[in-house]
Amino acid sequence: MVSGFSEALLLEAERHAAWGAAQLDALTQFLPDGPWTADLPSCLYRQGRLELRVAVLGTYDMEERSWMWGWANPGLRGTDVVAPATAVERYGRAHGIPELTADVLALSGFDDPRRAAELLAFTGMGVAGAPGYIGVPAGPATQVYFLPDDTQVPRAALDPVALPRTLLTGAGLIGHAPRRVVAGYFDHHGVPQRAEGERIVAELPGGDAVEVAFDAHGRIAGISVRAGG
Repeated sequence: MVSGFSEALLLEAERHAAWGAAQLDALTQFLPDGPWTADLPSCLYRQGRLELRVAVLGTYDMEERSWMWGWANPGLRGTDVVAPATAVERYGRAHGIPELTADVLALSGFDDPRRAAELLAFTGMGVAGAPGYIGVPAGPATQVYFLPDDTQVPRAALDPVALPRTLLTGAGLIGHAPRRVVAGYFDHHGVPQRAEGERIVAELPGGDAVEVAFDAHGRIAGISVRAGG
């Protein structure tokens, strides 16, 4: 699924994998059931009785099998509703990630183009630091992806008890660079960390320390949490 993307894009996606998976779960639990509507000039999204401020991250054309970033949409370019997507494009230029700077990406060469589009949305969410993304049908062949830009959306906290499962889940999403997954998760939570040979050691806020060991192939070999002294 990921072989058609650049190394730079894959490494960026991995940086957000564990944090992003946990955050998407928090968003899913927060969103109510019900139909959705959006007022793009006002940056407002409504689902059920909930109203959120959002941005348009991008759209996926199911017939063309292509992704268009929100900042490249001729009808939205330069408006407030694509400002976070524009920040993603700036980040892509600064860090040499071509998929974040191309107006439209052809995904027909992927085994699963829809999953490739989801990876782009996932990466954009992480770069923007948004608390998830919302993908909804905007027509018979179009999926639009919104970024919540609203403090109502809960942020997934770092839970030491769930930490091993969180890191392993994140490492399994893409499976390209587990070290990036682990380091990125701690970065998202502002947790100090250091590399010690084949381990990453992080100091958790409550005084505990977590050690993540990697095998010779770079895979997670063990995760242990030490109680603070």
